Amino acid sequence: MKNLVNEEQILSYIKNLVSIPSPSGYAQDAISHAAQFLESIGVDYKIANKGALIATIEGQDTSKHRLLTAHVDTLGAIVKEIHSSGRLKLSKIGGFHWNAVEGEYCKIHTAEGKIYTGTILIHQTAAHVYKNSGDIKRDEDSIEIRIDEVVKSKEETEKLGISVGDFVTFEPRTEITDSGFIKSRHLDDKASVGILLHIMQLVKENSLSLPYTTHFLISNNEEIGYGGNSNITPETVEYLAVDMGAIGDGQATDEFTVSICVKDSSGPYHYRLRQHLVELAKKNNIEYKLDIYPFYSSDASAAISAGHDIVHGLIGPGIDASHAFERTHVSSLKHTANLVLTYIQSDLA
Repeated sequence: MKNLVNEEQILSYIKNLVSIPSPSGYAQDAISHAAQFLESIGVDYKIANKGALIATIEGQDTSKHRLLTAHVDTLGAIVKEIHSSGRLKLSKIGGFHWNAVEGEYCKIHTAEGKIYTGTILIHQTAAHVYKNSGDIKRDEDSIEIRIDEVVKSKEETEKLGISVGDFVTFEPRTEITDSGFIKSRHLDDKASVGILLHIMQLVKENSLSLPYTTHFLISNNEEIGYGGNSNITPETVEYLAVDMGAIGDGQATDEFTVSICVKDSSGPYHYRLRQHLVELAKKNNIEYKLDIYPFYSSDASAAISAGHDIVHGLIGPGIDASHAFERTHVSSLKHTANLVLTYIQSDLA
């Protein structure tokens, strides 16, 4: 197979995406960014009622469809309460541990469109005052936002226009190293969104003929469990989630290959599709790892739970320190992109 994948383009797309705040429930700007990209390359799309984007490239066989998805929504928080000190109490969006965002810079997005900056801290951060600050449990009662404005009371914070329900986003702090790593928050799953945008670009620029009509769903609610369970055409027979591979002790996944998921907390993925992906990887010299993700579910499993009669699979680049200080390598992005490109040009599993 001719190597069409351009890793530098993928990296640039990811860098642009992670700079756009888009926690679940507040992903409209990232969806608009993807829409503008698709318009620029001439791919048809629509925006669903729930806000997700569905792009479609017609194939030779229009009676059977494929669907690939990646999600643009990320972790974040919502203002739960304004303390008497003027600082903010938070409620999580998505599944992360508070210690993973402690010390992080953030933005508060008000309903009127104003943006304020701040830092996420425990109340007892000052080591010169609180002897046992390291022992404090990090939870909703100890974590707060120190706003970068002159506020000393709840009333002064409210005068800024900040209120309960305002979204809070975490700074990505993206870096691309000379050694080929990209480290940033929100690589889950903007790394794979960048890959899918690049794949659609390759199909259009190279006039690639796809055997089946193929949909690309950029979902916006995956982190809260239901991003890809709707807007699936009745002709869809295969559904591939392109998300992230989980790295840790006992895991096969690494930062340098594409991870093919065998099973996650939702159960096994479809055996025939999994084997098809493995065979494609072997035949095309795509480096891969098979793995089980113990505390994980995907848009593909959400679609199965919603009752869709589809064959479902899950692949993705290996992401270290998921839902925290994430990192992957350009080689993992390359192998994932090559597997996706090979898959959409192959027969059904």
